[in-house]
Amino acid sequence: MARVARTGRSTRIDDYRGLGGEVARIARDTGFESAIGAPITIEGRLWGAIIALSTAPEPISEQSELRLNRFTDLVATAVANAESQSELAASRRRIVAASDEARRKIERDLHDGVQQQLVSLMLKLDAMEAELPDADALEEQLVRIRRDVGSILEGLVEIARGIHPAILSDGGLATALAALARRSPIPVQLDARIDDPLPDEVEVAAYYVVSEALTNVAKYALASTVQIEVTTDDRALTLVIRDDGIGGAEPGKGSGLVGLQDRVAALGRTITIQSPPRQGTCVRTTLPIERSRADPSQRTTTETRPS
Repeated sequence: MARVARTGRSTRIDDYRGLGGEVARIARDTGFESAIGAPITIEGRLWGAIIALSTAPEPISEQSELRLNRFTDLVATAVANAESQSELAASRRRIVAASDEARRKIERDLHDGVQQQLVSLMLKLDAMEAELPDADALEEQLVRIRRDVGSILEGLVEIARGIHPAILSDGGLATALAALARRSPIPVQLDARIDDPLPDEVEVAAYYVVSEALTNVAKYALASTVQIEVTTDDRALTLVIRDDGIGGAEPGKGSGLVGLQDRVAALGRTITIQSPPRQGTCVRTTLPIERSRADPSQRTTTETRPS
């Protein structure tokens, strides 16, 4: 087991009688003569090992060692599938929880804001109906009611903007990302080379990945600048976000990166996060796209903020 852990490769002991140490003595006392070990490797990571020991006087055959290696490959596949299923289930739970929280926030905004304003407006109209004011007073009350209606409409627009950014529909992804860059408290250098149009789900995913990434940088990275590169070709949108912060970010440990992984995983894709300590963080993902027309126009938008 120690040899497998040290080398990451299969190994064998053909005769315990020639070995010193407590483990070898226990093996001899138990009647074992030889052993083979094979690593269980998952995505390049040594997950464990399987050891087979024999009491036969002759060493374990090479054919048995080959079969053990094949068996550990099957075990590695099974473990990887189990881990993937567990990660998928956890991701789905987080997505459901985030959706529930978003709905609760919308409900609170409607109840505490728009609904209360509408109730107040109805009471004012009831009072006017019960005692119809004279012309001057009526005009004054109508002005106030008009102002109240405008405030309610602004509240609804703000809530709707939180559900789906209107700027995506109005100006496309490049314009929306430029707006995010301008609002960022950390200076952003944005290079967006995007062929329009893009599927809605790709635009929304890219927009929120950038939005959440910028939020994470502002909260955790202690960065002085962020670089965002967005490119498209006939098959995919590639998104790269780099900062010069403290690095060391790990998904699931308070960095907020797990939300980015869940959003990209919902599209059946993966996200790569590199964050070595004191070397900043780089987030990279590729989102598949399907063109709605054969010859899309090219649009390039670059937004630069001085450091």
